[in-house]
Amino acid sequence: MRGGRLLGLHLGLVAVLLALNFLLPAYSHGTVARVMVLATYAMGYNILFGYTGLLSLGHAMFFAAGMYGLAMPMTHLGLGAGPALLTGIGAAALLSLGVGLLALRTRGVAFMIVTLMFAQAAWLTILLAGRWTRGDEGVVIPQADRMLLGLDLSDPQSRYLAALALFSAVLFGTLWLVRQPMGRVLVAIRENEDRAELLGYDTFRHKLGAVVLSGTVSGAAGAAYGLFFGYAGASFAETHYSIFPLLWVLLGGAGTVIGPFLGTLFMFYLIDLTSGLTPAYMLVAGVALVLLTLFAPQGLAGEIRRRWWRGLP
Repeated sequence: MRGGRLLGLHLGLVAVLLALNFLLPAYSHGTVARVMVLATYAMGYNILFGYTGLLSLGHAMFFAAGMYGLAMPMTHLGLGAGPALLTGIGAAALLSLGVGLLALRTRGVAFMIVTLMFAQAAWLTILLAGRWTRGDEGVVIPQADRMLLGLDLSDPQSRYLAALALFSAVLFGTLWLVRQPMGRVLVAIRENEDRAELLGYDTFRHKLGAVVLSGTVSGAAGAAYGLFFGYAGASFAETHYSIFPLLWVLLGGAGTVIGPFLGTLFMFYLIDLTSGLTPAYMLVAGVALVLLTLFAPQGLAGEIRRRWWRGLP
């Protein structure tokens, strides 16, 4: 019964998003498509931070690896959208494996600093390789090249449905993961890594798996963002794009499947609405975020779990 309720909740969210495809006006239609892709990025981050307890300050490098892993072959090698999407995901997976093998030699604050340094190195690499990446200017992917499985992803309807498909796959993949033995071991590592080791679990292997999975999902979001919206730029590798998923996860509820989407949606619309009211929109947004942090410290989904539904994953 509990499993049926959980599945029904997440199926209901996907059904609502599908219905919104036919109901939203043009501006909100594009905004929700963007939110779904960024929420996928946040879900990738949540695997590492929310479930494993590893705070990374460098996740923008995985997002950018997916984005540039897609854009570079399309721009310089004439690769089609489908194969380029796979190269973007593959680039993020390889980068996350390399970073994980090195960064996991540290713990705590040192892990945060190491991931931040790796991300800064990735950003500088993009700038220094400006001959191919075009640096701050970025790379525009022509509309004619944004075709995938016969769908024109420059078309708002096709883009929305593709974003929904990506979001749904990662949403249900995360729901499946956290109910499997590996997901439970990751939570055990988050709660007490030493105890997990005493119980016989190979915590390094599980943490490395979490880093690779998290980086790959984040890279898939980056590749999709570049393909859906036709642009890859160095700004997506900057520090604030590593901070954004942390904020989204904290606001929505770390360690909850649905939380990253709620946090991304809340913050995106909060900034969007307040920017239309006052030039000091970041101040208004900051006050709202501080209040939410004070009165809902576990995030939106975390508060739902604490107050009404303790079984919410």
